[in-house]
Amino acid sequence: MNYPVIYLLLISFLAGCGGHTTRVIDTPETRELAGWQKPYEVDGQRYLPLRDHQGFQQRGVASWYGRKFHGRKTSNGEVYDMHAMSAAHKTLPMGVYVKVTHLGNGRHIIVRVNDRGPFVAGRVIDLSYAAAKQIGIVDSGTALVQIEALGFRQADQGQVAYKAPVNYDSGSFAVQIGAFSAAESAYQLAAKVRGRYGKAVVSAIIVNGQKVYRVRAGDFKSLQQAEKATHNFISEGFSGSYIVAFD
Repeated sequence: MNYPVIYLLLISFLAGCGGHTTRVIDTPETRELAGWQKPYEVDGQRYLPLRDHQGFQQRGVASWYGRKFHGRKTSNGEVYDMHAMSAAHKTLPMGVYVKVTHLGNGRHIIVRVNDRGPFVAGRVIDLSYAAAKQIGIVDSGTALVQIEALGFRQADQGQVAYKAPVNYDSGSFAVQIGAFSAAESAYQLAAKVRGRYGKAVVSAIIVNGQKVYRVRAGDFKSLQQAEKATHNFISEGFSGSYIVAFD
């Protein structure tokens, strides 16, 4: 492509449960996501947070963290409470509830993910002190567990249920295919793809005092359709293509 695409590397930081500093590389394609939804790097390893929890299962080593981090902020901005039933996971959506089963003693617990980690080789989930105590790993420190994502907690006539948000797939989506410093380049690209996708718009934002022109193509009524279009754009050379949701 001959278009002068701007790749803006804006560095921000999120605290993780293991005391590591998490580096988030923000580009125009990820700018509108919440901080915990963006790709991030720890010790040179990149992690891509999941947008959907459905069908997620994982087996590996669980550990726990307690008093040292009690009262500190978690990755989603909440305050860590070692006495609450919470957990840290590297990629699951924040707020999702997971069932954790101790494969050694058969105990299981349900915890809510509100932090990122653990960033120790071989470990898949970090439990709060309260969760670790209930499942029986406070003394041992670690245990082999099975993780199953349940969903987002809802109360229905006194019964607790775990359901996926209704807007995982339905809505109005576009694909952002580029961001430019020159308005002319943005409008040329929008005109080029409009015939194929029916809609392509240019919007301007200010980034670090500089005006940036974003090109968004299509008006898809499902996430699945938008994902298919994204793959098409990537295969055509728009490697930074990314799905965005309309308000």
